[in-house]
Parts: sequence; structure tokens; C-alpha cells
Amino acid sequence: MKTLKYIAVAASLALAGCLNMPTPAVQIAPAYVSGLNYEQFDCTRLYVELDSLNRRESQLVAAQEQRVRSSQMQAFLYGFGQGDSIEATELARVRGEKEAVTRAIATKQCVAPGAGQ
Repeated sequence: MKTLKYIAVAASLALAGCLNMPTPAVQIAPAYVSGLNYEQFDCTRLYVELDSLNRRESQLVAAQEQRVRSSQMQAFLYGFGQGDSIEATELARVRGEKEAVTRAIATKQCVAPGAGQ
């Protein structure tokens, strides 16, 4: 009977460690962003914007993955994680911006720089 209690306590602690864990970066979906923001951009400016968004996305993915790692350690030690922060929200927004820019590039039938014309 005592063994059953220890198993129940261990299972409870293991499940509690999953509480408030941050979302892995690969699971953060893009937020909706209107393409109207990019209607006046020419193709060159769209590609510059896309490049900037790609760099920002990489930074945010690294920050979110670091949060996941540190939260796993915290959950192991204290039984709860850190949860998501502003990086997760901004990552969703940046991914939405990238989709809007990509739609604008497709609509304007832009040719990628260096792809020949």
C-alpha cells in the first residue's frame, strides 16, 4: 500500500512539472496580419522587409527555445514552469508579418533578388 502512495506522489509531481510550460517555438502559429500594410511597398522593399523579419524570427525562436530549456529545469526543481512570455506573442506576430509580406510578393509577382529576370 505504501508503494502505491509513493507512485501516486511521483506521478502527481511529474504531472505538476508539465504545468505552465512554455510553448515550443515550432508550435507557435502565425498571427493574422493584414496585407494592406504592404500594398505600397515595391518588390525591393518587400524583400528587405522579409529579410528583416527572417532575422527577427531567428532571434525570437532562439529566445523561446531558451525559455523552454530553462523552464524544464525549473519544472524539474520546483514542479512548475515559466510559461510563455512576450517572445511567444511577438514570434506569432512576426510569423504573421512574414506571411503577409510573402502574399504581397506573390501578388506583385516579384522576382527574388539574384534570381535573374
